Amino acid sequence: MTTAPAPSRTSPRSRQPRPAVRLGPARWIAYGLSVFVIAAIATQFYFFAQIGIWTVLNPGSTAFMRADAWTLASTRPGTPLQRTWMPYDQISRNLKRAIIASEDANFVNNNGYETDAILQAWERNKARGRIVAGGSTISQQLARNLFLSREKSYLRKAQELVITWMLEFWMDKQRIFEIYLNSVEWGNGVYGAEAAAQYYYKTSAAKLTAGQSARLAVMLPRPKYFDDHRNSAYLASRARVIARRMGAAELPE
Repeated sequence: MTTAPAPSRTSPRSRQPRPAVRLGPARWIAYGLSVFVIAAIATQFYFFAQIGIWTVLNPGSTAFMRADAWTLASTRPGTPLQRTWMPYDQISRNLKRAIIASEDANFVNNNGYETDAILQAWERNKARGRIVAGGSTISQQLARNLFLSREKSYLRKAQELVITWMLEFWMDKQRIFEIYLNSVEWGNGVYGAEAAAQYYYKTSAAKLTAGQSARLAVMLPRPKYFDDHRNSAYLASRARVIARRMGAAELPE
């Protein structure tokens, strides 16, 4: 005797496909914000880990270098990106003193920031109606060069400050300065002290004189401009001022 199959307990209505859930505008906004926040946090972890690695390994390139390599390829074909890493003790003390005298006189003793300089820059920017100054220390400049762009905005400045804290957390002042000296831009495709010494004076970074070092230090805020205007009266006069201040510059040891 054949047993009839038991009737299905699923009603016809329950077998119908469920309608797709539609997210309203508020939920889409919340979703987008959550993705943005997660990406921002992940980026900070990447920066933090990368800087930790650079306490023992030298950066192969920087954000500025990569941007310049692309620009040079399209605007100055055939212009190479010049950079040769030099250990800290093989870079002239003249250059170290000149840069500290010109860029960040309290570098050895500050925590990566100069609050007074930031506030002064804020007032100048308000007076001009646009960003014309940043009040950056050497550590802040390095943070920008390593990871960020040349764009001037308060959002970029905030990120710069966060990366500066990371640099100061992981590294001592000498390591920060060593990476800075080997990464800072000094002209069209010219990066680092050794490349600058060879490019401008046909000598090594170890043999730079006080006068040469003072001129190189003055070039830092506008390296491409001074590369194209090497006979600038301002460059010469400002270099003399920096040369007089170099003796008082305190170096990280």
